Amino acid sequence: MNRDEMIKQLDQKWDLIIIGGGATGLGAAVDAASRGLKTLLLEQADFAKGTSSRSTKLIHGGLRYLEQGKIGLVFEALHERGLLFKNAPHLINARSFIVPQYKWWEGPYYGLGLKLYDLLAGRFNLEASKNLSRDKVLEYLPTLNSEGLLGGKSYTDGQFDDARFAITLARTFADLGGVPINYMPMTDLIKRRGKVIGVKAKDQVTGECYELHAKTVLNATGVFSDDVRKLDDPKISNMISPSQGAHLLFDRSLLPSDHALLIPHTEDKRLLFVVPWQGRTLIGTTDIPTNSHELEPKPTEEEVSFILKTASRYIPLKKEQILSKFAGLRPLVMTKQNAKTASLSREHQILISPSGLITIAGGKWTTYRKMGEDAIDAVVKTPSSQTKDLKLHGWAQDIDFNSPMANYGSDRIHLEQLIQEDPSLGERLTPKLPYLRAEVVWAIRYEMALTLDDILSRRTRSLFLDAKAAQEIAPIVNNLLQKELSLPPAFLDRQETLFKFLASSYLQNNNNS
Repeated sequence: MNRDEMIKQLDQKWDLIIIGGGATGLGAAVDAASRGLKTLLLEQADFAKGTSSRSTKLIHGGLRYLEQGKIGLVFEALHERGLLFKNAPHLINARSFIVPQYKWWEGPYYGLGLKLYDLLAGRFNLEASKNLSRDKVLEYLPTLNSEGLLGGKSYTDGQFDDARFAITLARTFADLGGVPINYMPMTDLIKRRGKVIGVKAKDQVTGECYELHAKTVLNATGVFSDDVRKLDDPKISNMISPSQGAHLLFDRSLLPSDHALLIPHTEDKRLLFVVPWQGRTLIGTTDIPTNSHELEPKPTEEEVSFILKTASRYIPLKKEQILSKFAGLRPLVMTKQNAKTASLSREHQILISPSGLITIAGGKWTTYRKMGEDAIDAVVKTPSSQTKDLKLHGWAQDIDFNSPMANYGSDRIHLEQLIQEDPSLGERLTPKLPYLRAEVVWAIRYEMALTLDDILSRRTRSLFLDAKAAQEIAPIVNNLLQKELSLPPAFLDRQETLFKFLASSYLQNNNNS
């Protein structure tokens, strides 16, 4: 997947242009290309730069939605979870979750909910939920607060690396003949006699502008959906009510276990997850309304305090232990005015404007494939979607997710060949993180990484796992970037300065806390 080669293909008439390179846009792109549509995808920054790299890293049905009575949504998500384990076994692993019980009524209440969760999953269920004794809960979660603990329940869901999954979708799309291009924002819609017939776009790297024509344009820009819709019709009302969710990263010693902790009742009536991820402990998420829709949202001090206060009732932790913090914006679809974000719809909606512009909004990572299928069904009815049985790029079974480079699947052998050709690429970037120099070179050559942010935030998850360590290795990565890429010096020379500023917002002791 080479950006220069993709740009050479721009000068043609497209069946479909997709705006937005997050989970929704990439999912729709894969579906469209698998049906034979000549498809172009444009992303204003990097793939999954926004919401799609900032999730809680779960592929799940959604226990909270079950509690809210959204049976259909949970059933669909659990079905999609099963398909993802089949089509991307190199990207998704099973994770056991423990729900502790401190009050007598919690046992039957949680037990009934989890049995219904099992039932809805049906043949796609990963493992039946179980009752756990007090001793077994403490064996699985040794740092859990034991005072008043009566026992617990266990269930199993899916876990993944959201940004790497997005890159895999981009590569799958390219494998199918599609053309994904990052750093190519759409600047305006092209209309003829009131109908959308294409878009104007500008290359952020070279400054070159393009007019690109297509039979259909799909708006899959998440929290930016209303901005695109208003280019089509300035008078329309907003359909998106963004919600911000924050996460904190800690050392693995905070939860030295392969089991995750589910905190079932927070003050805002949400769930809080404490999850082992990439050798760290991830805690999140919050849900606060926001009027902002920026690419780099920042956790508020209130969100950080809320997570610390809630989680510390169950496990010992301090603010000083935070290795990194990040926030993401959810593109929630408004169902009624003044609704709380926790009650707004996570289901996706598709709108077709009088001009023919199609917009898909809402949803979540777990149902990205179904969202893509529904979106392309709005473009063309036949042939039908092929993605239920489509193996994603790098498909491989029997993955050891604790081994280096596990998420590359069948591509791992090619990274190992890079190391054989140049043994220095087998060196880790830092002892604090698991990533090798070979992964940086691979990202630049084959995954369209152009910036330090691309490499340290999404091709690897360095910034999310340990912001200080990411700052320390930025010069090493920048040297590899300068060596591999022939880009305008003005674009490359500012990389370290820009990344240092970005990384400061992920550190707990920055001035924005």
